[in-house]
Amino acid sequence: MKKKDTQKNNQLFGKKNYVFFFAGLILIAAGFILMSGGRSCDPEVWDERIFNFRRIRLAPMLILMGFGLEIYAILLNPDKDK
Repeated sequence: MKKKDTQKNNQLFGKKNYVFFFAGLILIAAGFILMSGGRSCDPEVWDERIFNFRRIRLAPMLILMGFGLEIYAILLNPDKDK
Protein backbone atom coordinates (compact mmCIF):
# COMPACT_ATOMS: atom_id res chain seq x y z
CA MET A 1 0.00 0.00 0.00
CA LYS A 2 2.80 2.42 0.82
CA LYS A 3 4.52 1.81 -2.50
CA LYS A 4 1.47 3.04 -4.46
CA ASP A 5 1.19 6.16 -2.30
CA THR A 6 4.83 7.09 -2.83
CA GLN A 7 4.53 6.55 -6.58
CA LYS A 8 1.44 8.73 -6.73
CA ASN A 9 3.11 11.66 -4.97
CA ASN A 10 6.32 11.29 -6.95
CA GLN A 11 5.04 13.33 -9.91
CA LEU A 12 6.44 16.82 -10.17
CA PHE A 13 3.41 18.43 -11.83
CA GLY A 14 -0.28 17.74 -11.47
CA LYS A 15 -3.12 17.92 -13.97
CA LYS A 16 -3.78 21.57 -13.15
CA ASN A 17 -0.15 22.44 -13.94
CA TYR A 18 -0.38 20.83 -17.36
CA VAL A 19 -3.65 22.61 -18.16
CA PHE A 20 -2.06 26.00 -17.43
CA PHE A 21 1.09 24.96 -19.29
CA PHE A 22 -0.78 24.10 -22.50
CA ALA A 23 -2.95 27.23 -22.20
CA GLY A 24 0.24 29.30 -22.02
CA LEU A 25 1.63 27.53 -25.08
CA ILE A 26 -1.56 28.31 -26.99
CA LEU A 27 -1.32 31.99 -26.03
CA ILE A 28 2.32 32.18 -27.13
CA ALA A 29 1.57 30.47 -30.44
CA ALA A 30 -1.42 32.76 -31.07
CA GLY A 31 0.75 35.80 -30.39
CA PHE A 32 3.40 34.71 -32.87
CA ILE A 33 0.77 33.88 -35.47
CA LEU A 34 -0.82 37.33 -35.06
CA MET A 35 2.58 38.97 -35.34
CA SER A 36 3.47 37.24 -38.60
CA GLY A 37 2.79 38.51 -42.09
CA GLY A 38 3.10 41.94 -43.62
CA ARG A 39 5.47 41.02 -46.40
CA SER A 40 5.22 43.08 -49.54
CA CYS A 41 5.56 41.59 -53.01
CA ASP A 42 7.57 44.59 -54.17
CA PRO A 43 10.51 45.62 -51.90
CA GLU A 44 10.30 49.19 -53.24
CA VAL A 45 6.77 49.73 -51.87
CA TRP A 46 6.38 50.72 -48.20
CA ASP A 47 3.51 49.01 -46.40
CA GLU A 48 2.04 50.69 -43.31
CA ARG A 49 0.29 47.48 -42.18
CA ILE A 50 3.37 46.45 -40.20
CA PHE A 51 2.55 49.15 -37.64
CA ASN A 52 -1.09 48.23 -36.98
CA PHE A 53 -2.55 47.47 -33.54
CA ARG A 54 -2.48 43.71 -34.01
CA ARG A 55 1.27 43.47 -34.62
CA ILE A 56 2.49 46.19 -32.29
CA ARG A 57 0.25 45.82 -29.23
CA LEU A 58 -1.97 42.73 -29.27
CA ALA A 59 0.53 40.06 -30.33
CA PRO A 60 3.31 41.00 -27.86
CA MET A 61 0.72 41.28 -25.08
CA LEU A 62 -0.50 37.74 -25.81
CA ILE A 63 3.06 36.43 -25.86
CA LEU A 64 3.88 38.05 -22.50
CA MET A 65 0.65 36.74 -20.99
CA GLY A 66 1.57 33.27 -22.26
CA PHE A 67 5.01 33.45 -20.68
CA GLY A 68 3.42 34.64 -17.43
CA LEU A 69 1.03 31.70 -17.53
CA GLU A 70 3.97 29.34 -18.12
CA ILE A 71 5.74 30.70 -15.03
CA TYR A 72 2.52 30.33 -13.03
CA ALA A 73 2.12 26.73 -14.25
CA ILE A 74 5.64 25.88 -13.13
CA LEU A 75 5.29 27.51 -9.71
CA LEU A 76 1.78 26.17 -8.99
CA ASN A 77 1.84 23.65 -6.17
CA PRO A 78 -0.15 20.55 -7.22
CA ASP A 79 -0.46 19.32 -3.61
CA LYS A 80 -2.13 22.51 -2.36
CA ASP A 81 -5.65 21.13 -2.95
CA LYS A 82 -5.10 18.19 -0.60
